[in-house]
Amino acid sequence: MVSAVQPAHPQIAVSAAIFRDGKVLLTRRARSPAKGFYSLPGGRVEFGESLHQAVVREVDEETGLAIDIIGLAGWREVLPAAAGAGHYLIMSFAARWVANEPVLNDELDDYRWIAPDAVAGLGDLKLTGGLEEVIQSARRLIGA
Repeated sequence: MVSAVQPAHPQIAVSAAIFRDGKVLLTRRARSPAKGFYSLPGGRVEFGESLHQAVVREVDEETGLAIDIIGLAGWREVLPAAAGAGHYLIMSFAARWVANEPVLNDELDDYRWIAPDAVAGLGDLKLTGGLEEVIQSARRLIGA
């Protein structure tokens, strides 16, 4: 079995807490890292791309949604937990839904629009670390 070679430096990634009618979009990852966990849509920043460009592109690629970015809601560092694991700095943005319905790509296998206050009570779902805090911060920026 060939394992993926990880870069020797941290990778910058982005995500979006997208709000629509008072609810936030959670998506479930269909593959590693964090396969089976609910999180926010997003991914790696490409060379020469701004953070805003990256989050708009990633949201469009993963969900087909058009969004309006409101501001930076927070950040999280994911350190390698095991050999071959990645090191990521994830910048999370608050965003408003603008258009389209979610159409998931092969990186995701489920989505749910959830009331922000209900996220803490989702004990039956696996959530990525720091998700609740980012959603609450984004909610304050949005005013939802």
